[in-house]
Amino acid sequence: QVALVESGGGFVQTGDSLRLSCEFSGRTFSTYTMGWFRQAPEKEREFVAAIIWKGETTYYADSVKGRFTISRDNAKNTGYLQMNSLKPEDTAVYYCATVRFLTVGWEYPEKYDFWGQGTQVTVSS
Repeated sequence: QVALVESGGGFVQTGDSLRLSCEFSGRTFSTYTMGWFRQAPEKEREFVAAIIWKGETTYYADSVKGRFTISRDNAKNTGYLQMNSLKPEDTAVYYCATVRFLTVGWEYPEKYDFWGQGTQVTVSS
């Protein structure tokens, strides 16, 4: 069974940076596509970024493109979301998710099989 544990959230000021980590265990991480999603209060969960298992192509929501960077270290079984130039509208609970061999539909949360518990990111103005 796959387990995901996120860390790295916190309370920051506008313009600051944070790096979220997602530690994966239970299977072969390199065969899993990883996505990051976020959910703000009273809003639906939304796609943030994804990194594909094969070739490590990356995709981003328009709202974070140029500010966030998704990456992975298969040797450490860990994925990352580097968030720069944070804005108050980035405030949300951030979740990492994984699914094996996914190459399309990476922006849809229903495509993912395993989810972490979430980590809160709060950006103050």
